[in-house]
Amino acid sequence: MSVKAAAFAAVGALVLSAAATAAPAEVVEKDADHFVLRYSVALETTPEDIYGAIGDVGQWWDSAHTYSGDAHNLTLPLEVGACFCEALADGKTFEHGHVVQTDPNLGVLLDAPLGPLKGKATKADWSIGWSDGNRGYELIMTYVVRGPGLGAFAEGVDGVMRGQFERLAHFIEYGPDVPAGD
Repeated sequence: MSVKAAAFAAVGALVLSAAATAAPAEVVEKDADHFVLRYSVALETTPEDIYGAIGDVGQWWDSAHTYSGDAHNLTLPLEVGACFCEALADGKTFEHGHVVQTDPNLGVLLDAPLGPLKGKATKADWSIGWSDGNRGYELIMTYVVRGPGLGAFAEGVDGVMRGQFERLAHFIEYGPDVPAGD
């Protein structure tokens, strides 16, 4: 097993051990200082389409959850070290996270303390991947967050990340006609 595959497997094993069942969206683990979110859905698609869609973040991310008010200002190049960034109106750029691992056969792993977690999380691993499913592939997104007192953020972050996951799944299956934000 390659180093990349082992790392993706380790993150996946953590999440799978926390959740005995594959619920479509939920907080699967939580205590005062950490939480784990997991989302999954079966899609009629290919790994190539999933991987490409992940990098086209401006097409599926909800503009209501950006600083600029426009998701088209977001970029997510699918290469290690790349910035999940947002171009702001004043010409500055804001880093939401960065790519830690990427593999067109497995998925993408980011270090991404999003929104109110920025500067508070000691760990914020966001992974988007897939596995063989009954009707194509199962799209799987996990978000593992650690930091003092951050368990209290679980439900709020779950609401935002669930929406992003649903928008990504819709974009993969139906293209850029993603429903308006919540």
